[in-house]
Amino acid sequence: MNKAYSQLGLAMRAGKIVTGDEIVLKAIRSSEAKLVILAGDASPNTQKKFRDKCGTYKVPLIIGFKREQLGTSIGKPERIVLALTDQGFAAMIRKTVSNLSEVEYIE
Repeated sequence: MNKAYSQLGLAMRAGKIVTGDEIVLKAIRSSEAKLVILAGDASPNTQKKFRDKCGTYKVPLIIGFKREQLGTSIGKPERIVLALTDQGFAAMIRKTVSNLSEVEYIE
């Protein structure tokens, strides 16, 4: 788990992460988002919104982690949703989280 958080921090320092509902939705629509990570403790409405949007635009989605941990890993307060805008970082994080039990959903 720590490895995934370290990778998220590295991606943030590289400027390859966008956060926030509207900014992530815009990145999904413009095909800028290569991977979306949604906190497992997000509301059901938020989960449905991002599942539907990612499904429509064929963007991989990971639901898992806690909002506090997502925020801390990128040096910010709590975060519900993140989008990685770099294919290399997205592939690296998908590979890391595919083996974790804390991740509830990977699409």
